[in-house]
Amino acid sequence: MSQALPGDAPLIHDLIGIGFGPSNVAMAIALSEHNARVGRQEAVTAHFFEQQPRFGWHRGMLIDDATMQVSFMKDLVTLRNPTSEYSFLCYLQSKGRLIDFVNHKNLFPLRVEFHDYLEWAAAKVDDMVSYGHQVVSVEPVVRDGVVEYLDVTARSGDEVVVHRARNLVIGTGLRPVMPEGIGRTDRVWHNTDLLTKVDALEGTEPTRFLVVGAGQSAAENVAYLHRRFPQAEVCAVFSRYGYSPADDSSFANRIFDPQAVDEYYTAPEDVKRRLMDYHGNTNYSVVDIDLIDDLYRQAYQEKVLGTERLRFLNVSRLTAVEETADGVRATVKSLVTGEENLVDADVVVCATGYMQADGLGLLGEVAERCHRDDQGRVQVERDYRVSTDLELRCGIYLQGGTEHTHGITSSLLSNTAVRVGEILDSILERTPKAVPEQVRPVAGGAGGGARQPAV
Repeated sequence: MSQALPGDAPLIHDLIGIGFGPSNVAMAIALSEHNARVGRQEAVTAHFFEQQPRFGWHRGMLIDDATMQVSFMKDLVTLRNPTSEYSFLCYLQSKGRLIDFVNHKNLFPLRVEFHDYLEWAAAKVDDMVSYGHQVVSVEPVVRDGVVEYLDVTARSGDEVVVHRARNLVIGTGLRPVMPEGIGRTDRVWHNTDLLTKVDALEGTEPTRFLVVGAGQSAAENVAYLHRRFPQAEVCAVFSRYGYSPADDSSFANRIFDPQAVDEYYTAPEDVKRRLMDYHGNTNYSVVDIDLIDDLYRQAYQEKVLGTERLRFLNVSRLTAVEETADGVRATVKSLVTGEENLVDADVVVCATGYMQADGLGLLGEVAERCHRDDQGRVQVERDYRVSTDLELRCGIYLQGGTEHTHGITSSLLSNTAVRVGEILDSILERTPKAVPEQVRPVAGGAGGGARQPAV
């Protein structure tokens, strides 16, 4: 347990963020805009740690023609501050494409373009982040029985840095999920690795791909591999009869509204479950109808011409994968008959989704002071602050992992701008400015351009 010793105290920040994906980039922007409005005495000091060497958001899925599934106005700032200089429109203006985008008459930019926007925005606040730093521990600093601070230890190679926080904002993102009993190998991929691995196949003339999954990413992977390797067969495996269309109708999209978070948070548990059942098809295991139509049109055309390369193994499940001398042998089981078929392929791509990273997994003994409900889920207050023992004075805020309390937008872009504003308001309201303390970096350096607290 850390003790604050005179002359050996780490840098103190009002906020330390773990992870620097879109949610915490938006958090950094909200802080930057707040600090620009207030005097130095009221500025919020913050620093973020990101284990990637630079900003990146699902780089392996940036297929050249894939588009966003949310409006460009649901960027990092607009729903919180429509006049922000960090908006997607300001990004377009800086790139000389604003008029071209307007003429395009499209609310949904290319995913690769939106990623470029996110990189552009992250670069504007990169004085707040240490890239290439993995947070390895969080320890309480106790005085008179009260946890006043949290010491965050991050490692970059042989360098270890410790920063002290009054509040944590955890945005550690999602983790890929593979089918049960199947691991990732050089020939068995999760779709998050698609573009980082597919180039190695150039010149090898693959003959068959197997793509597992029924959602948007799975369908995009099928279309991409079919287009990129015109001599190869692409087999889609999913447990449904066919791809299900996403419900992006205007009324259904209200499930992503900021007001819907208030309603979901206060709803009884049975109503929460019904809402997720009713509206899961706005986001989970669904595909844009235009892509469904394109794939069906392609499959029908091939059937007419007698050149079938696109195959759909529906109402089926991948149950095993065995490496062979020159590929993989997959076992595909029919859910109707129970019959198992062996399918040889060069590569199996599992577009089988993600799970939320354990936000409290890094907290060690601090996690024991965080409250859980009778189902073992973290109790989270409306302002995204984890409910804790009274002796824990520090705020722990979650960006993700709150679907059970805040609804479907827990880890989605749709509500990111509003969410970070609510977290910042909570920090400002709950944490009175402390008397400035004399601090200096511990041995090993502050790392990443961290700043002294406001004095």
